[in-house]
Amino acid sequence: MNASGWIQFVVYIVALVIITKPMGLYLMQVLDANGRTWFDPVLKPLERGTYRILGVDPNKEHDWKQYTFAMLMFSLVGCLFTYAILRLQYYLPLNPQMIVGVTPDCSFNTATSFTTNTNWQSYSGETTMSYFSQMVGLAFHNFVSAATGIAIAAALVRGIARHSVQTIGNFWVDLVRVTYYLLIPICVVFAVFLVSQGIIQNFKPYDKATLVEPMKVSVAKVDKDGKAVVDAAGKPVMEDQTVTEQNIVEGPMASQIAMKMLGTNGGGYVNANAAHPFENPTPLSNFFQMLSIFSIGSGLTWYLGRMVKSQKHGWTVWAVMLAMFVGGVLLAWHSEVAGNPIHHSLGVAAADGNMEGKEVRFGIFNSALFATITTDASCGAVNSMHDSFTPLGGFVPLFNIQLGCARGFHRWPDGRAHP
Repeated sequence: MNASGWIQFVVYIVALVIITKPMGLYLMQVLDANGRTWFDPVLKPLERGTYRILGVDPNKEHDWKQYTFAMLMFSLVGCLFTYAILRLQYYLPLNPQMIVGVTPDCSFNTATSFTTNTNWQSYSGETTMSYFSQMVGLAFHNFVSAATGIAIAAALVRGIARHSVQTIGNFWVDLVRVTYYLLIPICVVFAVFLVSQGIIQNFKPYDKATLVEPMKVSVAKVDKDGKAVVDAAGKPVMEDQTVTEQNIVEGPMASQIAMKMLGTNGGGYVNANAAHPFENPTPLSNFFQMLSIFSIGSGLTWYLGRMVKSQKHGWTVWAVMLAMFVGGVLLAWHSEVAGNPIHHSLGVAAADGNMEGKEVRFGIFNSALFATITTDASCGAVNSMHDSFTPLGGFVPLFNIQLGCARGFHRWPDGRAHP
């Protein structure tokens, strides 16, 4: 637990404190249907046009049943929309790799997962999804599922703050205003910053790189129809192949990563998620991705205090969350630095800590910090593999997930795609 880690930890907490009140103030402006924002001259006509297209009266509020029904219907339509895109992606544009349509089970799994902001992935994005599917099918849900969650949080706060009113806001107004005035503007700025750090944003076909050292792999043999060849015992027949090239993923990545973090979605563009150098190339990109995960949730505590007319209440909720967060970081960090006694007995120096499953450019502290933040916020992004943590270090994300289950559904701690 070195000085560098402590400095980064203090800087992170200070940055979180600094952005909490401004974010809360802005959320007040966005979640108040009559609130004024800097973007009104540009976005107000678009907002009104959206209401006309939807046939929504923005001045009519919902009771809890109407609010819930609107949310469920919107989610259902969005789920079917994404399912159709994934199944038909071979026939849709922006598919330079000519990737075939996603299988029915994986399409349904993915559509429901992204609709509910769970973002559980049972696929490798770079080999399964076209650019169109990533942008229109998945990034769309990164925005609207986050907007839906913020809207429901606002409705809950209104229900607490309003003692004699039977309405809790208008779901369509909350959804549109959060998306237009909050998520899109911040993500545009954040995506540009991520591009400056080296995250790619293009529509180029994948590049191919020739390996300096070709390697041999053993793969299942298939016949001319693509079916696996089996032996007399029914086991797959394996054959050796020599790999001489590697595909280098391309595509519209920065725009999706910005929303994946800000909306605590966590669904990665590629299989390795935020451990991949294209999704998270530098320590600075890593810091701001972690900060973005907490930013809106932290601001919502200030919004809560303002709505219930007790800012002390809001800061108390914030302080309790901070205390649990700090405790989790310190335990995970200490455990990963200490390493595994079994490894030490095999000759691995204790000073090395547990670097298994971690990126060298982030190291132990930033891996422990990221793991704690992402599971505290119910976000599925990862910059290290949680199943490679020590028992006590891995206990922290697991505990956070179980604690999250008391608040609502949570995604698996490992944001990777699983076979």
